[in-house]
Formats: sequence, C-alpha cells, structure tokens
Amino acid sequence: MGAIAEALQDIHRRIDDALAAAGRPATATRLLAVSKTFPAEAIRAAHTAGQTAFGESYVQEALAKIAQLAEHELEWHFIGPIQSNKTRPIAEHFAWVHSVDRFKIAERLSAARPAELPPLNVCLQVNIGGEASKGGAMPAEAIALAARIAALPGLKLRGFMTIPRPTEDTQAQRAQFRQLRVLFEQARAAGLAIDTLSMGMSDDLEAAIMEGATIVRVGSAIFGARSKTTTEGQP
Repeated sequence: MGAIAEALQDIHRRIDDALAAAGRPATATRLLAVSKTFPAEAIRAAHTAGQTAFGESYVQEALAKIAQLAEHELEWHFIGPIQSNKTRPIAEHFAWVHSVDRFKIAERLSAARPAELPPLNVCLQVNIGGEASKGGAMPAEAIALAARIAALPGLKLRGFMTIPRPTEDTQAQRAQFRQLRVLFEQARAAGLAIDTLSMGMSDDLEAAIMEGATIVRVGSAIFGARSKTTTEGQP
C-alpha cells in the first residue's frame, strides 16, 4: 500500500473515532482531500485508494489537473480566495465552492453557471475569528447574506465554511467551531435549507467533528508537506 493510501486510512480512522466520541452517525462527516499544489499523480493515487472529492485553491492549476484526470469521476471543490475575473471557470468546472464571501462573487458565479449543469453547491465563508488576513463574511452579517445568496439561480446554498484562528488548544478550537455551528442553527431556524458545515483541517478535525462538521478539509495529513507556492492567490 502506498503512502497516500495509508494516510487516507489514518484520516478515516481519526474521523470514525471522532464521530463515535461525539455520538454522531458514522456517515455524518465527509472527507475532502485538499490537493492544491500537489500533482495529478498524487490525486490519482488517492482516487485509487477510494477518495473521490478533491479541493483546489488556484484556478489555473486546478483546470490543468481537471483536464489531466478527466477519465476519472472526481468531485471538484473550490476552496480558495475567489477573484472576480476567475468566477466563470470556477462556475463551469467545479461542483462545489466553499469560499463565497461576498454577494458580488455569488452573483457572478450564478450568472456564469452553465444551464446544462446542476446548481453549483456553495458555502458562505464566515470569518469567525475576525482576522484581517482571512476572507469571509462577519458573523453578524452572515445569515442575511446567506439568504440573499440562497435566492440566486444556478446556485444551491449548502451551508457555512470557516478557517479558524490556529491554536493547539482543543477547547479553543472547539469554541471557534461552536460559534459557526450556532450560526448554522440560527440560519436553519430562520428558514434556510442548509445542511453543510465545512470546517476542520489536518490539525483540528476532531474538534470540528465534535462541533458538527459535515465536511473536513484535509491536505498535508494525506499528501505531505507542500513543496511549492504559487503566485495565483495565496501560498
């Protein structure tokens, strides 16, 4: 068994253990393998080991890999910052977008989504920590913004995504994720038909699952340390 296949097994064990500890169903959390900066061969190895959903952050890099791997039935998720001039290729080639952070971007994705494709699944990114270095809507405006996005044609609002402040303190991790879960529950109570909490990465997925994550985004724990940066967006 290759290193990527072994790493995937380890991640699935961590997910299963966290779900059991939380008293949640075994299928409650999906794994999104974050393949940004890694070559198509690494994605192919992960797919051979059973992984089908992959997250990318850089449009040109992602399009090249989507073309290289077209023979496989893969589900592509865009998870990086979105520039206005990149909304069309994102709308045309991805099944999910986790990083919608303002209405203008949602409008452009809606207008660019091809009519022959299913609605584009989108999550509103929420800046739980209020960090200037990170994108995302402020919590106080998130529900109203989510309602506007949910009304756009060609899109299906699925829920919320966040990238919390980094910390090794499990309770501090859980407190941040809990903020997003509370917001999620408030949005559902307000009538939004959402079902997704995209939160948790390699170092904090257990805390995220304990607080209700339905998708965890894991890269380095599957593929290893990233060996390069890109000028397209952030490294």
